[in-house]
Amino acid sequence: MDDTTEKIVDFVVALNIDAVPDRTAHHVRRRLVDSFGCAIAAIDSPPARIARAVAGRSSSTAGATALGLSQPTTVELATFANSVMVRYLDCNDMHFTQRGGGGHPSDMIPTSFAVGEATGASGREVMESVIVGYEVTGALASAVWLRERGWDQGLNIVAATSMIAGKLLGLDREQLGHALALAVTPNVPVRQTRIGHLSMWKGCATAGAARNGVFAAVLAHQGMTGPPEPFEGRSGIWELVTGPFELAIPVSDDEFVIEDVHTKVRPAEYNAQGPIDLMLELRELIDIDDIDAIELDTYYLAYHEIGMDSAKWDPRTRETADHSLPYLLAVALVDGFIDHQSCSPERVVDPTLRPLMQKITIRERTEFTERFPHEINSRLVVRLRDGVELERQTAYPQGHRRNPITDAGIDMKFDRMVADRSDHDLSVCARLRDQLWTLDDVPDIGSVMEPLRGLSVATDESTTQGEMAHA
Repeated sequence: MDDTTEKIVDFVVALNIDAVPDRTAHHVRRRLVDSFGCAIAAIDSPPARIARAVAGRSSSTAGATALGLSQPTTVELATFANSVMVRYLDCNDMHFTQRGGGGHPSDMIPTSFAVGEATGASGREVMESVIVGYEVTGALASAVWLRERGWDQGLNIVAATSMIAGKLLGLDREQLGHALALAVTPNVPVRQTRIGHLSMWKGCATAGAARNGVFAAVLAHQGMTGPPEPFEGRSGIWELVTGPFELAIPVSDDEFVIEDVHTKVRPAEYNAQGPIDLMLELRELIDIDDIDAIELDTYYLAYHEIGMDSAKWDPRTRETADHSLPYLLAVALVDGFIDHQSCSPERVVDPTLRPLMQKITIRERTEFTERFPHEINSRLVVRLRDGVELERQTAYPQGHRRNPITDAGIDMKFDRMVADRSDHDLSVCARLRDQLWTLDDVPDIGSVMEPLRGLSVATDESTTQGEMAHA
């Protein structure tokens, strides 16, 4: 192994849930409740239907549950399908490193549950693996910002999920090294996924990485070997992708990465959370017809990611809309809220929103960029036709770790996300939430996952699966 691989593997081997502080375990439970609410809300989304249709073609003696699929599928395809659902609505958690990079580490939670179900793991073992995933991806994101180099966050996700799966599969130190090499060497994703008009793959890319991470660990479990120096060797990750970096794992001596994440209170790209807060606050004070101009000052990442590209001023897909700051501000102003229907295909093409979007100006403010990511600053000014100016500013949007929502708030979000399900589904969801809050006491994670096969799904899905089965 090279030094980078050794550091990661040594951390994974050493981590023991029994030595984890109670506060850390509690943060794990918060992430689980939040993530499953996001997944269930997206169960009928087009990417979820596609993922379940593909998963329905395969089975395994060591199977795992894909939400809404009546029969178990392979652990890799269950990981993919469930990760697609967690990610689709863009309402799951966010982590920023000190360098400003980061991602959505809860994209990996379905890996822990799929592999845990297939191996008969306990709730505590699954929680332990979740901590592993957050710490590995946090360490890699802290060491190098992939976005600046044109690569996507899936490289960190595939590394971390191979370690999640390896931990649950009981791989020894040498096998974990092979799993990590087999994960990162063939899976270096480009950032085209998140540029311009966004496709379904925007919400599926990290799910694909998670699937590949599981596959790498399964291969290593069966004895497959990988390149011995995947990071630091000639033509390895350092030389071709990231440049040399110094990895610190654990990231901090004071807390685990899972304690440092932010919760989204609404389904929208994280950097839009603060501006939406401000728009909803000012909305109560103005008449839309009186607006002359709307000006938003923000930091570079928010401007560059969701406020600069021309595609963001004319979104045509859900994936582009929930990453369009002008669109989200306009919808918040008109509707008074952002929910999981705000970026529906019908809402996205509403022609009445475009004139309002054209009144919006978004600028980078150097001072805000310099203070990011320690502060998530946004300043919103609404100018009225009579010359009146209304201004609001925030550094910590709702759900930020310095402005956190309570456990009750997590529960309320879960309830909102699943509110339109059938009575049967709501009963399943209520039991699921109770189990997630007490996962430490669950002896076999299969008891949590198996009831989720009975969740109702769109009526046309069986036809889709049947057609694919005969293909």
